[in-house]
Amino acid sequence: MVGMVARLGTTLGGRRRAKLAVAIAVLSGMVMLAALMRTIAAASPGNRVDGPHEFQPPSTRDEGDAIAQFNLGLAYLSGKGVPQDSAEAVRWFRKAADQGDANAQLYLGVAYYSGTGVPQDHVEAVRWYKKAAGQGDAKAQVAIGEAYYSGTGVPRDSAEAVRWYKKAADQGFANAQSGLGFAYLSGKGVREDFAEGVRWLTKAADQGDANAQFGLGGVYDLGKGVPQDHAEAARWYKKAADGGLALAQFILGRAYSDGKGVPQDDAEAVRWWRKAAEQRDAKAQLYLGLAHDLGKGVPQDHTEAVRWYKKAADQGDAKAQYYLGFAYYFSEGVPQDRTEAVRWFRKAADQGNPKAQYHLGTAYHFGKGVPQDHTEAVRWYRKAADQGDAKAQCLLGSAYYYGEGVPKDNAKAYFWANLAVATGKDADEDSDTKLKLRDSIAAKLSPGQLSAIQKKCRQWMDAFEKRQGQEP
Repeated sequence: MVGMVARLGTTLGGRRRAKLAVAIAVLSGMVMLAALMRTIAAASPGNRVDGPHEFQPPSTRDEGDAIAQFNLGLAYLSGKGVPQDSAEAVRWFRKAADQGDANAQLYLGVAYYSGTGVPQDHVEAVRWYKKAAGQGDAKAQVAIGEAYYSGTGVPRDSAEAVRWYKKAADQGFANAQSGLGFAYLSGKGVREDFAEGVRWLTKAADQGDANAQFGLGGVYDLGKGVPQDHAEAARWYKKAADGGLALAQFILGRAYSDGKGVPQDDAEAVRWWRKAAEQRDAKAQLYLGLAHDLGKGVPQDHTEAVRWYKKAADQGDAKAQYYLGFAYYFSEGVPQDRTEAVRWFRKAADQGNPKAQYHLGTAYHFGKGVPQDHTEAVRWYRKAADQGDAKAQCLLGSAYYYGEGVPKDNAKAYFWANLAVATGKDADEDSDTKLKLRDSIAAKLSPGQLSAIQKKCRQWMDAFEKRQGQEP
């Protein structure tokens, strides 16, 4: 397994870095509400800044005072000084909200959004957000922006989302500035403008917003709106990683692994992957597993590799599911169990992982972990072959040549065998086998047939390379 994992690990490391353009385009939708909720959750009775009022026990409160009512709601929400009771918290928030208290209106909106103390009702949540936002509450303005961005409680409307982000951003609210920056980067709700996106991200990043810091790392990595500068990208990733953003920790680990913008350092890569992995980042868990499998930055330990593969696989990461299947198939870090291997190969194959599809095909071909079934083997070989897997193309060509799982067809056999040679031209392993198969089949075809099939192969390769170039 080590040899194969080493080759695949090299492939992983050599591809475009973590599809940053996609990460930048969608990050605001992933993090804006979460960031807002953390901001709100940080509030406590002692944090209120409306005036000198402090939380007082129920026996001494002024029942008509909106600030006291709001503070009492906070107390019930947190269980400080009174038994924790979300429904009672909502009752007091409503009293204060009905008197026009913007903070209470915001909290009431959050309660309806999350279903805390009341039945979940996103429409009602937005109604209360708008009341608070109308009083200039920046957090409520961001919450409305997020509602329009995601289409939660209101029709999806990116332009309206941006309008609300802008209101809060103009007040200096970092979460809103970050969201506005990402909107300009992605062109959602506004005309795409990387320079403007960078301007807003910088405002938020300078306030310590980790999402904005990560976004700046991305634009410097890609050279969008700023000159490309991997060292500057790494600097911003580091700030976001230090702020605890798991995605930034993973990307920073990639930077150290690849030596981009920072000195190449496998141990430092592992350190950052571990931080992200401990936050349940599936990609970091996968890469930490690879590091242990290869002994890069840590002592080689297949058992530890499997432990991390399993964590990522349980979160649905297809590559981790494939590696876990491989471990069970070849007894690397776990006892050999080909039935379990097939189970994990199938999970990854169903997600379109070509290597898992190839190995699932071989399992059916040889009856390892499943009953032998050449037809099913061919079905999985074809899926992998269509994605450019040279080994699957070779075995699919062989299946047509020998009539295993499909009727014998020398033309189709040559087509796939020829593609296997072409797509696997950079790999030394099995190259002789592919060449021998192709040449054996070619001997049974006329020059005219060969010419026609070779033309189809070139057309297939052109289309395949075009598809690859369009992938994010």
